[in-house]
Amino acid sequence: MVAHIVTDWDDAYENGRNIPGGSGYPAAWVGPSSAFREGADARLDIAYGAGVRHRYDLFLPEGTPKGLFVFVHGGYWVALDKSFWSHLAAGPLARGWAVMMPSYDLCPDVSIAEITAQVGAAINHAAGEVAGPIVLSGHSAGGHLVTAMMCEDTPLSGPVRDRLAHVLSISGLHDLRPMLKTARNQVLGLDMQSAEANSPALKRPLPNVRLTTWVGGGERQEFLRQSALLSNIWHGLGCVTQDVPEPDRHHFNVIDGLMDPESAMLRVVLGGE
Repeated sequence: MVAHIVTDWDDAYENGRNIPGGSGYPAAWVGPSSAFREGADARLDIAYGAGVRHRYDLFLPEGTPKGLFVFVHGGYWVALDKSFWSHLAAGPLARGWAVMMPSYDLCPDVSIAEITAQVGAAINHAAGEVAGPIVLSGHSAGGHLVTAMMCEDTPLSGPVRDRLAHVLSISGLHDLRPMLKTARNQVLGLDMQSAEANSPALKRPLPNVRLTTWVGGGERQEFLRQSALLSNIWHGLGCVTQDVPEPDRHHFNVIDGLMDPESAMLRVVLGGE
């Protein structure tokens, strides 16, 4: 076995420049997302807090929802908002789930700890609008944020955490300490104490919540490692976990499975019904 030594941490966590056509994202999602909102049964810009970005979109299926499916966007905690991802609601909606997508404040205006609290507030609010079990999903930094929801220090209220059934972290970042070695940390503002305090991999999971970490088989080695890391550690703490590297997927198209109600991703997280 050849040891893998990281010498350029910025490159290790750089996706766009290392993917053919990567510069076309996130612009490639704008049109499909806008078109989806126009045709969906959607309640847009529901306020969960006082801030301008403290809003979420709620997409409703036909009939009574089976439960609440949440998608939390990525962007390294510094970019993007809920409007880029609406089309990803198609798969859970077709399976009868309501889908919630929140925006949140961004670094450096707030800290990652504050973002985590905001995502918890959004989920708490949406849980009051939709009954039933709750499944959380998130991509990249969003994967970090949803796994933070199933840590023992979760910002979710007691009744909401009791409804939490499954968390899907897609290409998630679960140990934030490597961010200290990147130029991006000039915006994130992490130090070792805050990186450790905000790393799900260094915490204990809530009981009775399943974890699936999902990552593109063609992603940067650090994303593959971060994905396997959390499933491995939490398995040892009694959590039911699985880590799925999906072949022929990169950091930007690995989320496409959310659009397909029969995708392997949704069959794992929502069952095969």
